[in-house]
Amino acid sequence: MDRYRIGVRRACNVVKQSRSAWYYQPRENDDAPLLRRIEEIAAARVRYGFWRIFVLLRREGWKANHKRVYRLYCQAGLNLRRKRPRRRKAAAHRLERPVLTAPNQCWSMDFVADALFDGRRFRALTIVDNFTKESLAIEVDQQLKGEDVVAVMERLRHQRDLPQRIQTDNGSEFISLAMDRWAYDHGVTMDYSRPGKPTDNPFIESFNGSFRDECLNTHWFLSLDDARQKIENWRVDYNHFRTHSSIGDIPPAEFAATFIPQPNAEFSSSGRA
Repeated sequence: MDRYRIGVRRACNVVKQSRSAWYYQPRENDDAPLLRRIEEIAAARVRYGFWRIFVLLRREGWKANHKRVYRLYCQAGLNLRRKRPRRRKAAAHRLERPVLTAPNQCWSMDFVADALFDGRRFRALTIVDNFTKESLAIEVDQQLKGEDVVAVMERLRHQRDLPQRIQTDNGSEFISLAMDRWAYDHGVTMDYSRPGKPTDNPFIESFNGSFRDECLNTHWFLSLDDARQKIENWRVDYNHFRTHSSIGDIPPAEFAATFIPQPNAEFSSSGRA
């Protein structure tokens, strides 16, 4: 352009370059507000990884794409270390389970142990709906027996429909006469894992891992009442705020709300209310 005294249009035609590229002025993105918000979420939710943080940012209205969020996430050194190695492919070969299509088709139960600040041990009975991923109850006490499990199930029976099947391990509380009688009386099938095969019940194992990482490992419990309150607060947060990748990155309670209970087919066909 200087040597031949020609305009921008003709010069760009000669070198096959678009004029928009000629006029483009690079702009630096101000990453500071976004980086600060990522760090705030990571500080408040210490076991949230990149993808869950990205989903929360989009829910808050941030327009950054996942590549930008991941760059800032790594830049801040927030990468979570994988403490457990990936399972071998052979570990995926398990017994086939029925495909779940609605809530209350199958629940899972298990126990998690922890301790108060003074070393006194307590146990937590965790119950989840395998389809909606909801945490239905977390019962906390120093000792939990088969009768206590039945009491929790009776409480849930008055809050929602009972499941067709409950997956558990072979713990004494789940194979007790009290639990067996309750399941028989209410038409619930008890589906026990094979001995030494925790992968037969992956839903509750995954939930318990999140429960320990995000709640038990991040709190001091001063008493049983304090533990019950903090654990219940976490359960409510898990159901109503924490996103779950397997149900479209929405909270379990929001996912469950999309399913309207259908009328009982047996009663509908007979015309009785």
